[in-house]
Amino acid sequence: MTGAVSRPRPVAEPRLRLFVFHHAGGSHLTYRPLARALPADWEVCLVDAPGRGRLSHEKPLEDPAALVARLLDELLLWLDRPFALFGHSMGALLAHDLTLRMHSAGLPLPRWLGMSARGVPRTDGGGVRRHLLPSAELRRAVGLLGGTPDAVLHDDALWALVEPVLRADLKVAETWRPAVRDPLPPVPLSVLGGRDDPLVAPERLAAWAGLSPAFLGLRLLPGHHFYFSDRPQQTAAVIAAEADRALAGAAAAGPRPSGPHEPTALEAW
Repeated sequence: MTGAVSRPRPVAEPRLRLFVFHHAGGSHLTYRPLARALPADWEVCLVDAPGRGRLSHEKPLEDPAALVARLLDELLLWLDRPFALFGHSMGALLAHDLTLRMHSAGLPLPRWLGMSARGVPRTDGGGVRRHLLPSAELRRAVGLLGGTPDAVLHDDALWALVEPVLRADLKVAETWRPAVRDPLPPVPLSVLGGRDDPLVAPERLAAWAGLSPAFLGLRLLPGHHFYFSDRPQQTAAVIAAEADRALAGAAAAGPRPSGPHEPTALEAW
């Protein structure tokens, strides 16, 4: 077993191997309830970036390209079965760039790509820069975002352990600029998000339709940025339905006509 990959429920002959990539400052632990709710014949592989889990002895990586390369090395042994990628927030950009890297390297491609709570990247250099905040301000900002246990935010010793990892992850997420010349390959893509997410507007989520030749649609669920934490069963049902559509060849006839201004791109659950 490689260090980055945790398998809560190994499956001998999985119908699908799903790799799940965590958010900035997160780890595989947050996604265990979701993993338990996914189909029993799937093998769910929860992936940790360096600096946590079995890779806690490694320094967290700040450069998006270096992090993608590191994770791809970990995944190479696991691409012998039909597989899919699902990433939340920072994890979505990792899933996106891993797909591009697999394509350029001539590796097997995912059968489905799920991107959660991550909008189309900005190309103007703008956006928030939380990774540059002083420690106290970063701590307050992270508290407002949710997703970090109160015990960490209120304990100086725990915060001192978490801050370097979180700051590195935020730098990855906030400096990410994918190359415009590298469009996604025709891998069926579904985008998920929280209906009341204060960080990512539905329009930015739906805009992925313009960057994918096999866009399956946007699925909005009740909740905020970490909508899946309160609704793992419902989120797992959506993920399973979308992946099954891709496996059944639902996108074989070409991309669905959808976008941020077309109602068919936006489906609330």
